[in-house]
This record gives sequence, structure tokens and C-alpha cells, in this order.
Amino acid sequence: MTNPTDPDHRLVFVTGPSGAGRTTAIRVLEDLGYEGIDNIPLSLVPRLVDGAPLGRPIALGLDPRNRDFNPTALIELIDSLTRDPRVELEVLYLDCAPAILIQRFSETRRRHPLAPNETPAQGIALELDLLAPVRVRADHLIDTTELNQHELKAEIARLFDVGPGGQLSVSVQSFSYKRGIPRGVDMIFDCRFLANPHWQAGLRDRNGRDPEVAAFVAGDSRFDPFIAKLLDLLLFLLPAHLEEGKSQLAIGFGCTGGQHRSVAVVEMVGNALADAGWPVSKRHRELERKAAGAQAEAVKAGDA
Repeated sequence: MTNPTDPDHRLVFVTGPSGAGRTTAIRVLEDLGYEGIDNIPLSLVPRLVDGAPLGRPIALGLDPRNRDFNPTALIELIDSLTRDPRVELEVLYLDCAPAILIQRFSETRRRHPLAPNETPAQGIALELDLLAPVRVRADHLIDTTELNQHELKAEIARLFDVGPGGQLSVSVQSFSYKRGIPRGVDMIFDCRFLANPHWQAGLRDRNGRDPEVAAFVAGDSRFDPFIAKLLDLLLFLLPAHLEEGKSQLAIGFGCTGGQHRSVAVVEMVGNALADAGWPVSKRHRELERKAAGAQAEAVKAGDA
């Protein structure tokens, strides 16, 4: 029996730089039972939502080559659909290291769609810069740099398989309160009460994945009881969400800059949940933002 509160449409936006595997991802989602629509103009998506429910989830490939594509319009569309009770929306971003993208274009002898008369490196730099704000807003980020097609298929199936008997996939994410709360999170924990490595000169430029930074955060007398109570709560809640039929659960951990405390907590909580047998993915929004900017600058510098 259908729950009256269930959304009419389950949508997955699939995007990312050319050559990162977007087309492959659409085909995999089709194999999983999704209706795949590639290269759909942004202006047509609201009409799709206004139509009758299709009865199965829909995967929409959003290509920067589309004539009406721009990141501001896409983010506005994501925000409007997130507020729409008829829609359950997830954004999948296929990423890849610029050097590998250049290699893939070289191997296929394709011209880059955004720079057909220039080098692939110029097109890649332009596209990465164009997509940077969309990348940060993604619910799921898959880096295909070192993945073959079989590994990519397995990762997408883990995240999006709608068949019976599925497992609850857990995403733990760090973020900066200064840049706002991530979209799509189910629960949020504030880590700003913990000792801040930002005020330690030797730790300021590192992040929470660094052992010394993690040790500093864990040295706060409140850290151990916080983690113990938090894990006790999560290990109580996760089976309940699974029994309720939920397939995904996103948990956010925020701090001031999203670089030290929340990152360290995400790493520890993610590892503990994985050790307990839950499928867990870890994301660090602000570190990803910084890495994306550095990648784009490196491509531009190499092309100069």
C-alpha cells in the first residue's frame, strides 16, 4: 500500500565534468530500474515534475553543454525541488582528476565540448570552474579517477539500488556553518564546543584527517563522552530507519571552518559505523571545495 506522504517523483540528477563517467552512470541506473533521460534541458525539468508520476525513479543527465545550462540555474532548481513535497531529489556528481580527464580525451582523440578549437586542458579547466559550485551541493560524489566500469557500477548500485532487501547506506559529512548547512542531511551535530586546532599555529593549516589534529581534538575532556553517547544513539537509530524502509541516511557534523573538528569527528564516527557493519561514505564539503579550486588552478597553470 502506498504511503500518502510518499513523494510522487524520485529524481537523481547526474552531472560532472565530461569524461568522468556521467553517461556510464546513467546506463547503470537504467539497469537498476531507473528511467534514464540524458542531456535534458534544465527548463524542462519542472514540466517533468508537474506531470503524472512515472511509477519508478528517474535519472536525469545534466550536461554543461546544454544551451540553457548554468550553475546558478541548476542550484536554484535543486533548491526549489528540495522544497517540493512531491519530489525526493538526490544529486550525483561524477568527479575525476584533471590529469586523468586529459588522458581520456587524448586516448579517444575527442575534442572537449566546451573548447572544441582549443586544447582539452583548456576545456577541462573551464568546465571544472563552471561546475565547482554544483560539486559542493552534491549529495553523492564518486571520484572515478581510479575506478574501472565494474567498480563504478558497484558503487552506484550501493547508493541507488531500489530493489527489495537493500541495506541502509549512511553518509557522514563535515561542513562549515559559515557556508551554510548541507542540503539533504537527515540529522546534524554541532562540534563547535570542542577544542579548536585553528588556534594552534602548528595545526592551523592542516585538517582533521591529520593524526596530530585528530589527537588534539580528541584531547578535549568532552570528546570521549560525546563520541560514546553519539555512537550509542546512532547504533540505536540506524536499525530503526532501516526497518522503516529508508535506504539512505545523511548525518552532518559542523564546525566553524569545516576543516578541523568536524572532519576529525566524521573520520572517527565513519570508521566506527563501518566497523559495526554499516555501509558508510565520508564527505568533507569544505576540503572538497578547496581541492576542487586547487585542481582548477593546477590545470590553468599547466595550460599557461
